[in-house]
Amino acid sequence: MTENVKKLVDTAVKGIQEKKGRSINIIDMEGMEGVICKAFVVCEGTSPSQISAIADSVEEFMRKELKEKPVRIAGIENCIWVAMDYVDVMVHIFLPDARDFYSLESLWEDAPTTEIPDLD
Repeated sequence: MTENVKKLVDTAVKGIQEKKGRSINIIDMEGMEGVICKAFVVCEGTSPSQISAIADSVEEFMRKELKEKPVRIAGIENCIWVAMDYVDVMVHIFLPDARDFYSLESLWEDAPTTEIPDLD
């Protein structure tokens, strides 16, 4: 993972952990063909309000620490699955049932994945 991608990933993780996001997985996609970004950060929250708070926290950490703004944020209206596009890194914040249903990690099971332990 390049240094720039690592900074984006690490900062997103800080924002997620700040709001008690859980089950964080980093999917390194730099060696994969036909991908739209270099890494996915996938996590979950327990309610739509927590999903919204996690998204706000990620956005704030990225802006303050790296002066980065998302190109696009999708799903913030219902907060079941929020996707934040930082070009090289996509941050996905799910409710547990939506995460199970879409099974994003299994779509990219060939990519190296790092599980970040929960902070409790």
